[in-house]
Amino acid sequence: MTDSEIVEETIIFVKETLQNAEGGHDWFHIERVFNNTMLIAKEEDVNILVVSLGALLHDIADAKFNDGDETLGPKMAENFLLSLEVPKRIINHVTNIIKYSSFKAGLNDGKMKKKPFTSKELKVVQDADRLDAIGAIGIARAFNYGGFKNRALYDPSIPPNLNMSKEEYKKSQAPTLNHFYEKLLLLKDKMNTETGKRLAEKRHQYMIDFLEQFYQEWSPLKNLS
Repeated sequence: MTDSEIVEETIIFVKETLQNAEGGHDWFHIERVFNNTMLIAKEEDVNILVVSLGALLHDIADAKFNDGDETLGPKMAENFLLSLEVPKRIINHVTNIIKYSSFKAGLNDGKMKKKPFTSKELKVVQDADRLDAIGAIGIARAFNYGGFKNRALYDPSIPPNLNMSKEEYKKSQAPTLNHFYEKLLLLKDKMNTETGKRLAEKRHQYMIDFLEQFYQEWSPLKNLS
């Protein structure tokens, strides 16, 4: 099976698996991350098959929709790729991308005795995924997920927690607006590649402008002269 055939089979598998997924983590999210990955990969010396499969499979079984099970996604990806007879070294690389690409995976890095996995391919997929978490799409996804979890839009009495551990992040029920300060506004400075950094600038500024407008509309009397 050629690399392009493997990618095509993976697209079919992901579309079928995520056909009933929450709107911010559905096939269209995967497609956007895949497209971002291909865009960034043009400027990076990476294995295209690895980044393609990493992007397509990175959210195949997101832990937050599977009772917090962080092993399910890598297992599903591994079993699927084995069925296509993908080389084991490629499979191992892709499953590590799935394990380490998320924002929450890095929250306890400072406390880890063992250095976490890293590679150029991971950095490309990570940037591609982070780009989809910011800007106009990122705002839409944040509020879509907040609605899915029945969270408040905003509560001035609940400040953002800027020093969350991984477990605190996973269990958080805070209003959606807090998520901007706890994650989304932090992503610009966490980009790995030059392309990712460049693309993140405009999306980051869009979120800043959105928040300014949000607060003006939330408390219009404060803005009266």
